[in-house]
Amino acid sequence: MAKNLNITPVAGTKNRVIVQAAAAEVKSSGGIIIPDTAKEKPQRGTVVAISPKDEDGNTPVVKVGNTVLYGKYAGTEINIDGNDYLIMRESDILAIV
Repeated sequence: MAKNLNITPVAGTKNRVIVQAAAAEVKSSGGIIIPDTAKEKPQRGTVVAISPKDEDGNTPVVKVGNTVLYGKYAGTEINIDGNDYLIMRESDILAIV
């Protein structure tokens, strides 16, 4: 998890969250090493920042530190201090693990 992430997503009409994606699988379940070109984009990550409230005053359901599942093409990739994150709507999160 990120240390002292100095960025807060702006809510707007929907709550926003910043997620640090989990590392892509290096080996298959059968032990075969997966090359970089064949790795799938992770769909699991850890919430590192949340917007305080949306325009309607709703607070986010997820909390910092939650491990979440999200859609394959959810969010926008951003790079902060050399680390890759996704910023997405809370509604793009499918489940809290």
